[in-house]
Amino acid sequence: MKNILVVSGHTNLEASVANKKILEVLAERLPDAKIVKLDRLYPDFRIDVAAEQARLLKADVIVLQFPVFWYSAPSLLERWMEETFVHGFSHGSKGDKLAGKKLVLSFTTGAPEAVFAKDGPVGFDLDDFLACFKATARLCRMEYAGEIHTCGVSYAMRTSPEKIEAQNAASVAHAERLIEFLQLL
Repeated sequence: MKNILVVSGHTNLEASVANKKILEVLAERLPDAKIVKLDRLYPDFRIDVAAEQARLLKADVIVLQFPVFWYSAPSLLERWMEETFVHGFSHGSKGDKLAGKKLVLSFTTGAPEAVFAKDGPVGFDLDDFLACFKATARLCRMEYAGEIHTCGVSYAMRTSPEKIEAQNAASVAHAERLIEFLQLL
């Protein structure tokens, strides 16, 4: 399998059910993948750019694992991208370090999937919210390989052991879909 880098952008992974479980399954089933948990490395948002760019250089496939916060990536993942995907490294006339690498999005939403429809309460499809990632991949000459998502795993729905177990089961299924997807790349 290719060199896989999984970047967890959750700002508080310990409080997570879904993203935490997805990463646990990935660590168990893809032991050669490098999993980076930004919240543990950079609780102060002070990114070690050299270390992160070195990780990116070694990767063939970059997976961004995150919960959707306000229709976007969490602020810590946004900051990581702002700091590491810089002109001269990832893009620009001499910025070719990410060219040819595959970008995969793996994300969760609290809201059910039905919310994300042109005629739904939000007024946009999930795909509409991915444009910034697709544009970034294109700018950096990466291949946008696709996404795996799971909706309806809100922290507000953790009101009973049964509901938590349902979120865990959905998260394991998500991780399994992601692993299968990665194996086909």
